[in-house]
Amino acid sequence: MVNNNNKESGTIRIASWNVNGLRAIHRKGFTDFLKQNNFDILCLQETKIPLEKIPQELLCLNGYFSYFSSAEKPGYSGVAIYSKIKPLQSGNSFGILRFDIEGRVLRLDFKDFILFNTYMPNGGREMKRLGYKLDFYDSFLKYLEGLINEGRKVILTGDINTAHRAIDLARPKQNGKNTGFLPQERAWIDRLLEAGFTDAFRFFNKEPGNYTWWDYKTKARERNVGWRLDYFFASNNLLHELRNSEILHQIPGSDHCPIVLELAY
Repeated sequence: MVNNNNKESGTIRIASWNVNGLRAIHRKGFTDFLKQNNFDILCLQETKIPLEKIPQELLCLNGYFSYFSSAEKPGYSGVAIYSKIKPLQSGNSFGILRFDIEGRVLRLDFKDFILFNTYMPNGGREMKRLGYKLDFYDSFLKYLEGLINEGRKVILTGDINTAHRAIDLARPKQNGKNTGFLPQERAWIDRLLEAGFTDAFRFFNKEPGNYTWWDYKTKARERNVGWRLDYFFASNNLLHELRNSEILHQIPGSDHCPIVLELAY
């Protein structure tokens, strides 16, 4: 295990993946996936497990420090980070109880940047949670703006639960009135970019057909009828350090696939 706050100069690989259940992905070969890809940092969303029920082999993965935030509601939400680099500090709150109790945010402060792993709310069936989602968006953006105004370098990753532009989903016309592609949801990403962030994937790749989530029930992945709901956003003062961003669409195991950001470190 790495026992210091630094990593030798080079490239750091950060991955993010909504695993749709930590125990479920563990049964599907999660530890083998991690060994094969050798990420420096791996952020997980929708872990769906309280801390006391996480299997020991997932609490202490060889070579990684581990951090978890679980929801009060059993089998719901939750985020985790595995990092080979020990952060200076960690946290799982941005100070608003009704959001913090759902286990949606982990923050790791490293020497050169702050990393947020987030599982942002879904608007829900019949948009019953849309108000909660938009409130979360607004509150979290204010929190991020405070860090940007301080000149901090910030990486935000996770399942944002919104496709930003028409290029980011297979059927934009059919989904214009559905949560996940509503104008007010998409406008939040515009505001995030205006606040000083860049969509890292689009920084490198402007092509259509790149998605991170596909509906299980309709076997949408086989036809690549998907949505890009998972992102890396980098603060603009980090852009000169970005080296690559990609979607690992070939990796099975969840209705989402992993995404990766590489940066100089």
